[in-house]
Amino acid sequence: LATILTDSPRTVILDIRVPSLPVAVLGAHTACVNMVAWAPHSSCHICTCSDDHQALIWDLKAMPRPIDDPILAYNAEDHVNQLQWSSAQPDWVAIAFNRKMQILRV
Repeated sequence: LATILTDSPRTVILDIRVPSLPVAVLGAHTACVNMVAWAPHSSCHICTCSDDHQALIWDLKAMPRPIDDPILAYNAEDHVNQLQWSSAQPDWVAIAFNRKMQILRV
């Protein structure tokens, strides 16, 4: 389970069998995280987007070791408000910002 904290740049990954202890905390954003989406084709890839104009893709295979850096980063023109992995084409992620939508190949 991935969750975000209100007005926080961190994303918390929880194991629902022990929800009181975070398995990982993803902290590369510098502004509040707006959305989190799991990759539909992989149990260890997640994308986060933030008011810092970034969409970050993380590889969580190393858990429970700390995850310090994302594997991919995209800088948009403005705050990234929404994102969605394509279920039909898993190498593509759509992000939305400032009345625009961009489709990114990952």
